[in-house]
Amino acid sequence: LIMDAEFFEWQEHHIDALVRRDPTAVAFAVERSCRDKADVVKRDERESGVRATLNLGHTFGHAIETHAGYGTYLHGEAVSIGTAMAADLSTRLGWIDDALRDRATQLLADADLPLTCPAGMAPDDFMRIMALDKKVADGQLRLILLRGDLGSCVFTADFDPAALDATLAHCCRP
Repeated sequence: LIMDAEFFEWQEHHIDALVRRDPTAVAFAVERSCRDKADVVKRDERESGVRATLNLGHTFGHAIETHAGYGTYLHGEAVSIGTAMAADLSTRLGWIDDALRDRATQLLADADLPLTCPAGMAPDDFMRIMALDKKVADGQLRLILLRGDLGSCVFTADFDPAALDATLAHCCRP
């Protein structure tokens, strides 16, 4: 989802091999992921812009980890849920279409990763915890969201809070 549409599409076509831990598929995915991350870090060594996009799903995911308690979710599981939430919010904002949201969540589901928030976690829990996130600046929550074509995302505080409220209400289960 982040900067490498071709790799996302490769994952869609090879997810079964990745889930089976096929050595060739895993080696390719790890090498490509490391190369992509290194390219981003090289362009933004101090995490002042584009590097922050590597944290897609993390703000929501960290809130889930904090609320659920250490060890309840693996980090990748919490980030998976957070990525699904970021895709939902991006769709509500009109920044991506339903088809891209569905592709993103389908790939996570195909990887046997969770997509739903923990039972009992309320929108207020998210807002309280996310207010303490390191990406908050000048009292404004900044999120990494999808915007535009596959592979495009933004690090922004410029989003409609009502859309965030709708995403939280949609994703939180009683």
